[in-house]
Amino acid sequence: MRLRLPEERPTEPPTGFKIAHPVLSQDGDRAGFTGVSLGGALPYGVLADASCVYGLRHRAPHRRCDCGFHCVLDRTTAEALLCTAEHRAAVLLEVTVLGRYIRFERGFRYGRQRVRTATVGPCACGAVAAALADAGWGRPGWRGLAPSCVGCLRGRTAVSLAGFARLAGEGLRVMARKGASAAVAGLGADQGLGVPELAAEAALLQARLDLFQAQLARLGERGSGGGRQG
Repeated sequence: MRLRLPEERPTEPPTGFKIAHPVLSQDGDRAGFTGVSLGGALPYGVLADASCVYGLRHRAPHRRCDCGFHCVLDRTTAEALLCTAEHRAAVLLEVTVLGRYIRFERGFRYGRQRVRTATVGPCACGAVAAALADAGWGRPGWRGLAPSCVGCLRGRTAVSLAGFARLAGEGLRVMARKGASAAVAGLGADQGLGVPELAAEAALLQARLDLFQAQLARLGERGSGGGRQG
């Protein structure tokens, strides 16, 4: 006897939570995310369709496969995953589950999603993040990013939280966790940057300017020293 799963017809798309690593394209023109487990090698955008990571031709999610996007119902459950060492630099995503899905006790497995918000944790030093900076790892064509405060950027490739939201598109909102000056960005045509967003952008620019001035100073010292020796 073949058992059939009960069908749901919700009036609104379900909402779920998951964690992912933010990534930036090699040319710096696109932003997205990559998963922390199955399918982590395949970066995805704010609005994306899942495919079978095993290369099978069925449509995700398939009842006899574990392909598709995954999320949990409870925000606290997703936040708990950020406590593990390998996931400390990940961000918390709030997603809308679109299309076909399979419901489990704690969440969904589904074939299409829209990332609504991305909440960025603190910098490794404990300060509130002002940017997402090169984390030292990546995928072909994509750089992995990690939360960073202004003081810890140190010349690394970086993008402000508002800048990441603009590159990702589709109305994504990005915010810093734990209050402070959260840098939140919405991409509607009639929306502009507020004080927190502009403050984060200014802090990032100031850090880059300080690094540039320090490099100029070192070059000047080398040049003047060479003149005296000659």
